[in-house]
Amino acid sequence: MSKTKKITYWVATIWLALGMVSTGIVQLIKMPEEVEAFHQLGYPEYLLLILGTAKLLGVLAILIPKFPVLKEWAYAGFFFMMLGAIASHLISQDAITDVLPALLLLVLTAISWYTRPKNRKLVATNSYLD
Repeated sequence: MSKTKKITYWVATIWLALGMVSTGIVQLIKMPEEVEAFHQLGYPEYLLLILGTAKLLGVLAILIPKFPVLKEWAYAGFFFMMLGAIASHLISQDAITDVLPALLLLVLTAISWYTRPKNRKLVATNSYLD
């Protein structure tokens, strides 16, 4: 793995982790602004607990060594969570400033996933052919 790719991976992954942890905590403590935003989007308040918990567990899965299957699920979860957030804001005709944080986290998710080191990837085997 090249030095540039390694630096890109860690910068994207650390920013992704910080973004997911901070928004996850905001959702878990049910900050009034976050609760109001969820109500404006038409989502129930209990979804804050589900998303906040998923974000914190996803960060743990991505940062800890090994467990490549779990990492794939975490990246997929982040990807679809951010796609859902972007779609929700666009459908609600929110300002672009409301869409940008989710778009940034989506891009960071893609960069982190794409540049991850080999030991953090799920390696396909051909054992089913035997």
